[in-house]
Amino acid sequence: MNSANLFRSLICGVTLVAILPAAAAAATEMKIDFSTEKVGAEPTSFVATVGNWAIAKDGDNVVLAVEGSTWSRNQPTAGIADKARALYGERYAEFLDNVKSYAYYPLAVAKDVEDFREGEISFRFKGISGRIDQGAGIAFNLKPNGDYLILRANCLEDNLVLFKYERGNRSAVKWIRNTPTPSKQWHDLRLVVQGKNVKGYLDGKLYLEHTLSEPVSGRVGVWSKADSVVYFDDFRVETAKTQ
Repeated sequence: MNSANLFRSLICGVTLVAILPAAAAAATEMKIDFSTEKVGAEPTSFVATVGNWAIAKDGDNVVLAVEGSTWSRNQPTAGIADKARALYGERYAEFLDNVKSYAYYPLAVAKDVEDFREGEISFRFKGISGRIDQGAGIAFNLKPNGDYLILRANCLEDNLVLFKYERGNRSAVKWIRNTPTPSKQWHDLRLVVQGKNVKGYLDGKLYLEHTLSEPVSGRVGVWSKADSVVYFDDFRVETAKTQ
């Protein structure tokens, strides 16, 4: 198959586009707009592992919503063992061992991205309510043991933060203040990964740059915090072509 070949598949609202050049791994793009999902049900394109996630409507638009208004600490989602097994197979127990450690942070994992290493991840988000938080984040580098990285915006705090989670403990890697993010408005969050270098964009503006200690490799997803009620739409992953 040469570089002119192009294929598309549409499954449950997920559009996959891949261009396959000779002598190189494929560059791929995945887009999820939730338009074919069932309102009121859990998403089919994501595995809801922590918190309450469901398909909702924002006017005429179908979106993914995290519903934190009934949040209670240390409550993973129903059927978490089966969901973890679907994501990580025989290593699912490692994930389960740590999931309660960060149950303060709702997390939904994209089903069709098994190992993101380089490229871009983005989505639109809208903070609806939450007195403690209105957080929206891109989770990446998600390992079978539950460790991961997160690029997070917050409509209550107007900041953009790169966090890391290791063995259930959260710590800030880089903190950028004065990033206007008003509630009840749609915003764009974008992460760019090139080798060890990460960049964070909010509403098209580059705010955050950082060099990690090692390259990224793992699953990806959407993230929130505590009592946040946030809408998500137009989730997109573009993986870089590797030689």
